[in-house]
Amino acid sequence: MNLVHQTLLRTALLIATATFRVIAQSDASPKIDSTLASQIAAIPAIDNHAHPLLSPPAYATDRNFDALPVDNMEPDTDPAGMRPDLPALHEAWQAIFHFNGTPPLDATGLKQLEAAREATRQQQGEKYATYILDRANIATELANRVAMGIGVQPPRFRWVPYVDALLFPLDNSAIAAATPDRRQFFPLEDKLRAQYLQQANLKTLPPTLDQYLKQLVTPILEQQKSQGAVAEKFEIAYLRSFGFDDVPQPEAARIYATLLHTTYPNQAQYKRLQDFLFRYIAAECGRLNLPVHIHTTSGGGGYFDIAGDNPLLLEPLFNDPRLRHTNFVLLHGGWPFVHEIGALLQKPNVYLDLSQQSLMISPRTMSLWLREWLELFPEKVLYATDAYPYSSSLGWEEAAFIANRNIRESLGMALTGMMNDKQITEPQAEHLARLVLRENAQSLYKF
Repeated sequence: MNLVHQTLLRTALLIATATFRVIAQSDASPKIDSTLASQIAAIPAIDNHAHPLLSPPAYATDRNFDALPVDNMEPDTDPAGMRPDLPALHEAWQAIFHFNGTPPLDATGLKQLEAAREATRQQQGEKYATYILDRANIATELANRVAMGIGVQPPRFRWVPYVDALLFPLDNSAIAAATPDRRQFFPLEDKLRAQYLQQANLKTLPPTLDQYLKQLVTPILEQQKSQGAVAEKFEIAYLRSFGFDDVPQPEAARIYATLLHTTYPNQAQYKRLQDFLFRYIAAECGRLNLPVHIHTTSGGGGYFDIAGDNPLLLEPLFNDPRLRHTNFVLLHGGWPFVHEIGALLQKPNVYLDLSQQSLMISPRTMSLWLREWLELFPEKVLYATDAYPYSSSLGWEEAAFIANRNIRESLGMALTGMMNDKQITEPQAEHLARLVLRENAQSLYKF
């Protein structure tokens, strides 16, 4: 081996050794500044997105926790952080229900857990839902529900209803047939639209698009606003892909009038009508000061269209001057498009929240892109749990508790790293924590 080769080999070994040391150091568990950890733990949070169940006695038959419940779908591969063997469930069960079970529970253990849940429900009564918030240090929770009810009421709970049903006024048989998931979902949307018709004192869909907008769409939005809604929710990623063309109203009106009573309408034309309706609803929400919530992450179900859920497909909406008075909140942090969604925060009317990621992603992993977002646009990131009745082991109660713990831990990791790198001071770190946990939401919703 000549001198050049020896030099190159030594250089390569030095680089490899240095690289290994960096990897080893980064692999060490990040330590959270103790003072900052205490500050983060003490801040009552505003939860931007959750699906709480009603309190007793209404909880047993409550199905209004979602317009498109995902608890009866065909099996898919659940994230490890949402499976019944998750160790964090033990702490949640103890803290909420005083149940000392070790996950995963067998059939007997599940019965014992349900008995402990029921004992807590009966003890708390109508205060049960607020008791769950107290366990997680959540001051206010935005409840994504078809309707509010017993125990889930202001001021601790604020209403976020659903508007997807208004996007699909035509025959939806062809869209529903595309996947088993959509076959389950579209009858639910048709049912909700029928409910909205009744609320608007209409027996049938109006014959023209102009009447549809003036007699159904706008009145429903205004009615929900008057009943306490603080935002409107789209679950459209479960129903079709993003990508909303800017369709002129005369074209949409022709499509509506031509296809209103048509079985299996032309899908390309129907999409154009949906595109127009989405922008119309978004503009009306802006007029009514109702932020628009959009599901943006790989969702439940084995047929979910992940590529169609890319938040970059929404950029033309955010660049539309007519929609600059509408605030958009991209729910669930856009995983796996975490870097793309962060870039969209430079739009003045775009925000994101941490819901669902706070359950399916570990605090350490989530802290990496949380830090990226905080380094760029800290005023645009919102605390959120996505508390939901996922399973017999992971109810909305446990989900709220675990997600809250995970968010505060990941926030501590991200901010401590920024402090250690001299990007921020300790007072600035506490300020950023307050922004994420509550003040960004206070500013957005004018609480």
